[in-house]
Amino acid sequence: MNILDRSTIWPYDERGEPGEFYYQRHGHPVGAAAERALGELDGGHALLFPSGAGATTALVLALLEPGATIALAEGAYFGTGRLFSLLCPWGLKVVEYDQTGPPPDGVQLVWTEAPSNPFLTMPDLEDAAAHPAPLVVDATAATPVHLRPLEHGADFVLHSATKYLAGHDDVLLGAVVCRREEDAARLSDFRTATGIVAAPDACWLLLRSLSTLRLRVERQSETAHELVLRCARSENA
Repeated sequence: MNILDRSTIWPYDERGEPGEFYYQRHGHPVGAAAERALGELDGGHALLFPSGAGATTALVLALLEPGATIALAEGAYFGTGRLFSLLCPWGLKVVEYDQTGPPPDGVQLVWTEAPSNPFLTMPDLEDAAAHPAPLVVDATAATPVHLRPLEHGADFVLHSATKYLAGHDDVLLGAVVCRREEDAARLSDFRTATGIVAAPDACWLLLRSLSTLRLRVERQSETAHELVLRCARSENA
């Protein structure tokens, strides 16, 4: 287990140059360790944020300019749509679409959920990835155990790490996993400038949880499947 370092600042080297870590808003040791671990699970470059909504906000504002339109999956998490509506006065536009089919033309970002919350529809990732706009897949419910969207053409994976990734109801955290290193660098610069930075304690707890992620998710899935079978047998009895 990584050591929990709550320092907000670290000393410069003997030449007066900053080391790998020098101010917590730019990054900190336990956060970097958690990002590496999650990046390996999803097959990309991970960045952590104080919440899923914080990750969503940073990703949209870092990627888009006034006048841009997001194609948002119908039936997506209500908080995502509400957040986008709050950004409309700054020139953002949103159109909802049926994510089981292709995204509409003329949009600058495609936002899907796999599966959607709460209706559990799955996106047509092949059509979504073929669209010229960048593709975001909110894979909070699937987790990397069941789906690695970057392998299906997604440019970004979003997680409310508060849910399955952390898994113990004691962490508020969000994550974006980028396919390309240059996108991660751009998002990291935005995160530093805006201060939407995850604190060390939450990152440390996420590291604790990632070590048991596969066991927890697979066991939960097996239990859910068994409950479905029992309900079906009860209805047919």
